[in-house]
Amino acid sequence: MILLDGKATSNQIKEEIAIAVTKRKALGKKIPHLAAVLVGNDGASMTYVNSKVKSCEVAGFKSTLIELDANTSEDILLNEINKLNTNDDIDGFIVQLPLPKHIDEQKVIMAVHPDKDVDGFHPTNVGRMALDLPAFLSATPYGILELLERYNIETSGKHAVIIGRSHIVGRPMSILLSQKRTVGNATVTVAHSRTKNLKEITLQADIIIAALGIPEFLTGDMVKDDVVIVDVGITRVDDTTKKRGYRLAGDVHFKSVSKKASYITPVPGGVGPMTIAMLLKNTLLACENKDIAN
Repeated sequence: MILLDGKATSNQIKEEIAIAVTKRKALGKKIPHLAAVLVGNDGASMTYVNSKVKSCEVAGFKSTLIELDANTSEDILLNEINKLNTNDDIDGFIVQLPLPKHIDEQKVIMAVHPDKDVDGFHPTNVGRMALDLPAFLSATPYGILELLERYNIETSGKHAVIIGRSHIVGRPMSILLSQKRTVGNATVTVAHSRTKNLKEITLQADIIIAALGIPEFLTGDMVKDDVVIVDVGITRVDDTTKKRGYRLAGDVHFKSVSKKASYITPVPGGVGPMTIAMLLKNTLLACENKDIAN
């Protein structure tokens, strides 16, 4: 069993991006600038956004963090998004999800200009991705593709089962893996909460991507030998034996599944760091796109 080390791989990607940024500086070109909008004080979101800011520093990017109160109105948030859309110095930006319940997330996603949508959530980018046209790929699926490619995991002709059908991970992942690309050409099955005989399906899988948000859902008896496992889930589970009172668990029961897997991502340290690295990669791409446009 080999660990798909997202932390080490993401650090490698950040180093590659930093080299590209240094070259841009030497040529007098614009330095990539990523902005993040955080509404409210959700602990996980704050940790994630701070990690993005630190990653910008490592890569040599400029970064801006806009923090808004949890009671911020939808109109005020949309106004902030419009300012970022029209600010030429900002190459890309993200609005950290989830948002407070009084704000329509879909309206916010639609408000982000597709050329600055480095999260890859806008329908324009999702549509272009589905048609295999140049687009900002959603950062988590993009990170998974990169991880599989850098570990030379064969996907062509393999049966990939994706558990979860979210617009952020499951759906885009199913499209990308079935496309004609280096990490692609797979036969893809999408399973979800209404799927019958799930165990029967997962036992046929060469590759399983678990992205349903239920801790330790996928167990050893549900997978075959030498399966490749990508665990997207991360949930805080109460654990009195831990100093902080909880532990982080993925959607995969690591102890039992790792005994059968040929490759498996750890939680934490697997998909999470890759998501941030690909956000930086998309921002660099947005900056390079401006070079061409100008």
